[in-house]
Amino acid sequence: MNVIEKELQKRILIIDGAMGTMIQQHKLEEADYRGDRFKDWPSDIKGNNDLLSLTQPQIIEGIHKKYLEAGADIIETNTFNAQRVSLADYGMESLAYEINIAAAKIARKAADEITAKGPSKPRFVAGAIGPMNKTLSLSPDVNNPGFRGLNFDEAVDAYYEQIKGLVDGGVDVLLIETIFDTLNAKAAIFAVKKYFRDVNKKSLPVMISGTITDASGRTLSGQTLEAFYISVMHAKPLSIGLNCALGAAQMRQHIEELSQLAACYTSAYPNAGLPNTMGEYDETPEETAHFLEDWAKEGFVNIVGGCCGTTPDHIKHIAEHVKNIQPRQLPVVEAELV
Repeated sequence: MNVIEKELQKRILIIDGAMGTMIQQHKLEEADYRGDRFKDWPSDIKGNNDLLSLTQPQIIEGIHKKYLEAGADIIETNTFNAQRVSLADYGMESLAYEINIAAAKIARKAADEITAKGPSKPRFVAGAIGPMNKTLSLSPDVNNPGFRGLNFDEAVDAYYEQIKGLVDGGVDVLLIETIFDTLNAKAAIFAVKKYFRDVNKKSLPVMISGTITDASGRTLSGQTLEAFYISVMHAKPLSIGLNCALGAAQMRQHIEELSQLAACYTSAYPNAGLPNTMGEYDETPEETAHFLEDWAKEGFVNIVGGCCGTTPDHIKHIAEHVKNIQPRQLPVVEAELV
C-alpha cells in the first residue's frame, strides 16, 4: 500500500482549487506569457496557462504554495492542456514534454517544502491530465457525423508523451480529469498502462474525475454516471469522482449516486457555484465548504476540493469544515463472474 492510500484510510484528503482563477488574478499580458524565450513567437500565446511553467515559474510555484498553506493535501500540476493536441492551438506541440516535466518539478518542490515543515502530514502532487480540446466520440462537423478531428492512436500518443513528462518530473499520482468524453479518458488510461509497461515499472496510482454537464446526469458524450463508472473501472483507479461544470448544489445527487456505485475512493471538487452573467463565480468559501461538509457527513467522499472559481480561501474553509469527519468507508464488493 502506498503512502497516499494510507492517508486516505485515515482522513478526508483535500485537493487544491482552480489554477486558472488564480492566474487570472495576476492580470498577465501577452509579454508576460512570452517571457524572453518566446518574445518572437509568431502567434499570440496569451491564455496558454500551461506555458507559464516555463516563462513564469515563480507565479505557478506561488499559487501551489498558497493552496498548500490553505490546507491542500494534493496539488495539481499546471498541465491541464499540456499535450500536443491542445498545444497545437499555439503551434507549441514540440514543447509538450518540456512543459510537463517543468510543471511537475515546480509542484514537487512546493509540496516537498511544505511537507518538510510538517512531515506527519505528507503532501502529494497529482499530474493533471485534461480532456483535450478534441473529442473522440463526437464529430465537430454537424454535416458529417462520421468525421473525427482526432483518432484514438493520436490521442494515446499525445497522452503518452504527457505522462512521461509528468512521471519524470516526480508526480505521485496521475489525475485524468474533467472527462466529458470517456473515449478520450480511455486513451489516457491506455497510455498510462502502455507507458509503465514500456519502462517496466509499477504504475503510479490513477485518479479519474468525470464531468456531468447538466441536469440530465450525463456526460457531454451521453453516458449516464453508472455507465461512465463501469467503463473506466478496468483501470483500477485509486479514486473516481466528479469535477467542474456544476456547483456543489447541482452536483450533490450525482456524488451521492457515485458513492454508492464506487468500489474505490471517491472525489469531488465542484465549481464555486454556477457562473453569473459575466462568467464569474460568486459562491463564497463558506457556502462551498458547507456543501462539502454535508457530503462528508453523509459519507459520500474521500477527497474534496474545488474547481473553477475556487481560491485558497475556499480550500481553507473546506479543509476546516471536514477535518474532523471520518472518510467514506470503501464498500465490500462481491466478486462477480466476468
